[in-house]
Amino acid sequence: MTKAELVSAIADKTSLSKTQSKDAVDAFIEAVVAALKTGDEVRLVGFGSFVPVKRPAGLARNPRTGERVKRPASTTARFRVGDALKSALN
Repeated sequence: MTKAELVSAIADKTSLSKTQSKDAVDAFIEAVVAALKTGDEVRLVGFGSFVPVKRPAGLARNPRTGERVKRPASTTARFRVGDALKSALN
């Protein structure tokens, strides 16, 4: 499902227009990104959690040349599936 399909699905299931649905999806994404940037976990009970993960600096290998290069420290996000979503899928 793409973002446009998600916006359409939200508009179909609510009384919101597609423009309002797009604004709601964009606001949700911005709120999640802002929380993850500050190091906070975003927990949606029954759905799952977005968790910021710090990756330390290290060495990586270029698969094409085999050359070893330094990889800087970075922060990424992981999603942990909630129990309700997991049981809905199985």
